Amino acid sequence: MKIAVVGATGLVGSKMLQVLEERNFPVTELIPVASEKSVGKEVIFKGKKYKVVSVEDAIAARPDIALFSAGGSTSLALAPKFAEAGTTVIDNSSAWRMDATKKLVVPEVNADVLTKEDKIIANPNCSTIQMVLVLKPLNEKYDIKRIVVSTYQSVTGTGVKAVQQMENERNNVKGEMAYKYPIDKNALPHIDVFLENGYTKEEMKMVNETRKIIGDDSIQLTATCVRIPVVGGHSESLNIEFENDFDLDEVRKILSNAPGVVVQDDVENFVYPMPLSAHEKDETFVGRIRRDESQPKTLNCWVVSDNLRKGAATNAVQIAEYLLEKGLVKEAVSPQLTSADA
Repeated sequence: MKIAVVGATGLVGSKMLQVLEERNFPVTELIPVASEKSVGKEVIFKGKKYKVVSVEDAIAARPDIALFSAGGSTSLALAPKFAEAGTTVIDNSSAWRMDATKKLVVPEVNADVLTKEDKIIANPNCSTIQMVLVLKPLNEKYDIKRIVVSTYQSVTGTGVKAVQQMENERNNVKGEMAYKYPIDKNALPHIDVFLENGYTKEEMKMVNETRKIIGDDSIQLTATCVRIPVVGGHSESLNIEFENDFDLDEVRKILSNAPGVVVQDDVENFVYPMPLSAHEKDETFVGRIRRDESQPKTLNCWVVSDNLRKGAATNAVQIAEYLLEKGLVKEAVSPQLTSADA
């Protein structure tokens, strides 16, 4: 199984390499890809060094799967070229998510939509992924009418530059700014660009992607997305109005049985999800499960997940695992690794 990681030197690309290794994905040949300025640099995978190659060399190598985390414009330009070479592309950017001809996939929710013909598969937005894992089983039981979500998102969602800004501010060091304002000891109600309707692009991603993944355009959703100075993961406050009434114990049971979801809901013992405890985990954690006492058939809960893992790298690798399991890409030929500098 020949695997390319496009954007291998970035935060998400590095996490993809880590997750591939941890989950023992059957990589027989690894092809790390990055921008021209990074060609020749080295990444480490399973204790071996691999030289970063150019896009042209990667396409010529005809990988079976290419995991993309290199930005929307790069994906729009390059993903079709990989696909034309026979590679199945799993793209982490927003480039293809709302393309009607491309599948938008969270494996635990809708992997069954995938076929051999899907050569470019979109990985959803990090904040959407963790939310739909909770919404899907509840929608099947109670029929969701409306969702109000407020997010509290990690600086790692912006990238290395944002993490460095926060660390610089904490250490009273002047440096490059990823944000217009300080992020440490602050909260920025501004993720991605503002649109004409007053919402940000991030907020509208959550609206549109959720409907596409769940397959129900009638679901009403409004979002406010906020950047906060943490690194462990994204947090979300969900207010979910259903068509049908629910029982809280049944809700907890449904969520406990949902794939990829862990219930942490014991307020008497101060057990609830936090970015600090979700960090470096693949699961999505849900707690603070309670009725909205201001209106009927409405649930409140708190959802946390590591945005670099399940929100990006792990979800992409899980898509690749599903493709392999279902025979939608060719079987791995050997468990041996071939390092680029061997």
